[in-house]
Amino acid sequence: MDKPKHRNTVEFQVSGKYALFTDVLTRTGGERCTYMIPTYEALKGILHSVYWKPTLMWFIDEVRVMNPIRTVRKGIRPIKYGGGNDLAYYTYLEDVCYQVRAHFEWNPNRPELECDRNEHKHHNIAKRMIERGGRRDIFLGTRECQGYVEPCSFGAGESAYDGTGEIPYSLMLHGFTYADEAENDDDRGLMTVRFWQPVMKNGIIEFLPPKDCTVKRHIKEMEIKPFGQAHGNFSGLDEPELDLLGGDDL
Repeated sequence: MDKPKHRNTVEFQVSGKYALFTDVLTRTGGERCTYMIPTYEALKGILHSVYWKPTLMWFIDEVRVMNPIRTVRKGIRPIKYGGGNDLAYYTYLEDVCYQVRAHFEWNPNRPELECDRNEHKHHNIAKRMIERGGRRDIFLGTRECQGYVEPCSFGAGESAYDGTGEIPYSLMLHGFTYADEAENDDDRGLMTVRFWQPVMKNGIIEFLPPKDCTVKRHIKEMEIKPFGQAHGNFSGLDEPELDLLGGDDL
């Protein structure tokens, strides 16, 4: 049975020559090694580069792995904290392509932005930004892995993993919950890191919603940055009129 689609669903394809979805155990330095599949946080970051507003929260529903999972090892000279360069080997994914389905919901931690909750406006801007390849540069896990976004119909075309059944993965990073997107009471006012055990079924991974991840750890206390006209850092009241004029830099 197909997963039900939300009214404000967006679908896009992201591809690139290399990807590095860093394992948290090798993230702090030295030799980095990629996860075999993209993390929820990495895909959410890509969508933020396409279109983001504090009014809404993006949720990644599922991802479809299109190309065979292959890795390549490259010698890198990263900058050392004490100065100079070091020699390390990074393990990247090679020739990656993913289909992504996502939707947005209003951010309950932003009551000051209720005036900007125009679903039709944000949905149309997001789809237009996908057609144009995003507002900012797209990265596949790390800055040196350039990615490219284009519209797609989720499920269209052939995947290298069609008909392969279930492929389970061990415990891996799901993402980070920042204070301004916390949904659970025990996460409010904190930065939280989440983990989960994904299962790929015929090339498709259905993500748990962040609030349903039970394996997590609170990292530090965090305050919510206020937005709104009173703080001079948001222009939501003027945007609907600008959108009617065809403005894309909203």
